[in-house]
Parts: sequence; C-alpha cells; structure tokens
Amino acid sequence: MTEERKPKPNYFWSLFNARCPRCRRGDLFKNKNPYKKLGLTYILDMHDHCPVCHQKFELEPGFWYGTGYVSYALAVAFSVFTFLVWWLIIGISVDDNRVLYWLIFNGVSLAILQPWLMRLSRVIYLNFFVKYNENYEKEEGIKFT
Repeated sequence: MTEERKPKPNYFWSLFNARCPRCRRGDLFKNKNPYKKLGLTYILDMHDHCPVCHQKFELEPGFWYGTGYVSYALAVAFSVFTFLVWWLIIGISVDDNRVLYWLIFNGVSLAILQPWLMRLSRVIYLNFFVKYNENYEKEEGIKFT
C-alpha cells in the first residue's frame, strides 16, 4: 500500500504568507491584509491555535515581547539595504542634502511597511521555537483545553 505524501510547502513562502511553522498550511492571522484597518488589535489579531494542525501560537505569557528584537533587526536590514541602493543609484555627498533625502525616504518607507514588518517579525520569531513537522497529522500534539 503506497502512502500519498503531500508536497512540502516552501519555507520562504510560508514566512511571507504568514503560515503556521509546524504545518506551513494554516494561517497565523485572522485577517490576511494588515493594511485593511490600521490598529494594533486588527494588525496583530492572531488565531490562538493553527486551524490545520492545532499548534498553539502563544507558547507562554509574554511570548511576543521578543518580536521587538526581530522587528528592530528587520528595520535595520531594510535601512542598510535602502542606503546601499540609494548610494549606488543616486550617490551620497556631503555637499548637498542627498543624505537628508534618504533619511526622509527611509523613514516614510519604514512607516508604510510597519504593519507588514510587525507581522513578519511575529512569524520569524515563532519559527525560532516551532519547527516544521511533516508528520503533524500522525503525531499527537499537545492537548489544549
């Protein structure tokens, strides 16, 4: 008897689509679009458990405080990337205000990307602690009440 295997979902696809790290199929957030309504309760409104594999998302009280470090690292990486691109395309000079224009561009870009970066930081942080398990259907997970 041959067992039919589901294809393994791509790691980066599951990161950028905010999927459960255990099964890579269930949605982490109740609303797919973080820009539909601006407000922290809407942007960070998550399921308590994965709709597919029933993995608990908040592993302990205060678990999500660590996402601040991940969000900071993402913002720094984005700023370095925009600086390098700005430097290659426009250039950096002390004789004019090009650095000031980059700072304004970078600040506005970070403000616009902030809802998406907050969600991405939660997904990345949860992936540190919950690993992919292709046998999640067969293995009994933790029972939640």
